[in-house]
Amino acid sequence: MATIKIKQIKSKIGYPVDQKRTLKSLGLHRISQVVEVEDNPSVRGMIRKVRHLITVVE
Repeated sequence: MATIKIKQIKSKIGYPVDQKRTLKSLGLHRISQVVEVEDNPSVRGMIRKVRHLITVVE
């Protein structure tokens, strides 16, 4: 299955708890951290929810 690399570009401080939990579910804990996650509809939804805090690395 395909994977997506995502990078956290902004701090989660000051954002709602659900967005903080979404970042944690994606495996992101600090700024500039890059993780590789499986590409499926649920992960795409999580990425869409916190798109202002992360970027997709190609």
